[in-house]
Amino acid sequence: MAASTVTREQQPTQLAETALLEVENLQMHYPIVRGFLRRQVGAVKAVDGVNFAIQSGETLGLVGESGCGKTTTGRCIMRAVDPTGGHIRYRRTDGQVVDLTTLSNRELKAYRREIRMIFQDPYSSLNPRMTLYQIISDPLKVNGEKAGREMEDRVAALLRRVGLRPEYMRRYPHAFSGGERQRVSIARALALNPRLVVADEAVSALDVSVRAQILNLLEDLQAELGLTYLFIAHDLSVVEHICDRVAVMYVGKLVELAETEELYRNPLHPYTEALLSAVPIADPRLRDKSRRIHLEGEVADPSNPPSGCYFHPRCRYAQERCSQEEPPLREIVPGHFAACHFSEELKLRGVVGEGVVG
Repeated sequence: MAASTVTREQQPTQLAETALLEVENLQMHYPIVRGFLRRQVGAVKAVDGVNFAIQSGETLGLVGESGCGKTTTGRCIMRAVDPTGGHIRYRRTDGQVVDLTTLSNRELKAYRREIRMIFQDPYSSLNPRMTLYQIISDPLKVNGEKAGREMEDRVAALLRRVGLRPEYMRRYPHAFSGGERQRVSIARALALNPRLVVADEAVSALDVSVRAQILNLLEDLQAELGLTYLFIAHDLSVVEHICDRVAVMYVGKLVELAETEELYRNPLHPYTEALLSAVPIADPRLRDKSRRIHLEGEVADPSNPPSGCYFHPRCRYAQERCSQEEPPLREIVPGHFAACHFSEELKLRGVVGEGVVG
C-alpha cells in the first residue's frame, strides 16, 4: 500500500474527531543561557513536535528510553510546565473543545479536576508528615469540599476502591509498602472523579508481583469508572498488557504510533525493533539470544541533535538520505504511523511467541 504524505504538522491521528485529548505539534524547549548577561545560546529540545490523540476510554502507552521526553510530555499535558509551542486540545463533558495551552492558572483549575496524575515514586510523591486522610482529602479541600463526616466517608470509599482498609486513613505513609503507597497515590488521583489519568511510570518502582496487582487495579478502575489513561513507561512487557495503542518516542519526537498488537508484531521503525528485541519471552524454548539488538553509540543530545533522522547514527539500516533529511511521521498502513524513510522496504522483527499480545 502506498504511504500517505501526512506530516507531523498535519497529523495527530485518525482519532482526532472523537478524541478526549489531542496533542498537536507539542514543544518544550528549555533555554541554555551563558555568560554574565545570561544570554540564550541554545535550547534543550525535550519535546519537539509531538502529535497524538487519546480516545475516551482507551489507554495510550508512551514509551522510549530514559530522557526521550515522555515525562515532560505528561507534565505539559498537566500544565505542570508551560509548553513553548503547540496545542493541547481537551474535549469537555459538554462536547466543547478547549486549548489548555491558552488558559491561565486560574482557568486551569476546573480542568485539573478532570486530568490527574499518578507519579512514579510512591515514596517521594507522598508527604511523610501527612496521614492518608490528609493526603487523599487534600485535593478535595483545595477544590472547595468541606471537611467533616462526609469527607471521611469519601476518603474511606476511595481507600476501599483501591484495596485498602478505611481504618488506615489515620496512619502515615512510612507504615506502608511501596505497592500500598502507590494505591494511596491512585486514590488521591481518583478523589476528584477525573476523566483522564496520566500514569507516569506508575509501576516501574515496584516489585514484579506487586506490579501485576497495580496493573490489574488500574484496569479494573478503568472498566468501573470509564477512565482514560496516558500510560508512560519504558518497560514494553508491561505496556503490551494494558495499552490499546502505543506511541514510541526518541529524543523528543514521536517515531512510531500504532495499535499495540500491530506494533509488537509488525514494527515499522528500526528503533521500535530494537526496543522490542529486549522484551523478555516467558517460554525458554522460544528464546534466542542472537535476536537481541544492541544499539551502538549513545542517545542523541537533545541540545545538539544530529541532522536528518535523529536515530541515524545508531541505526543499522541508515543510508545517506537519513543523515540529510528528517523523515516525517506518516501513515504507512491504516492506523500505523512511522517516521522512517524506508518503512515500506525494511523487514523488521517484532515479538512473537507466548506472552505476546494476541
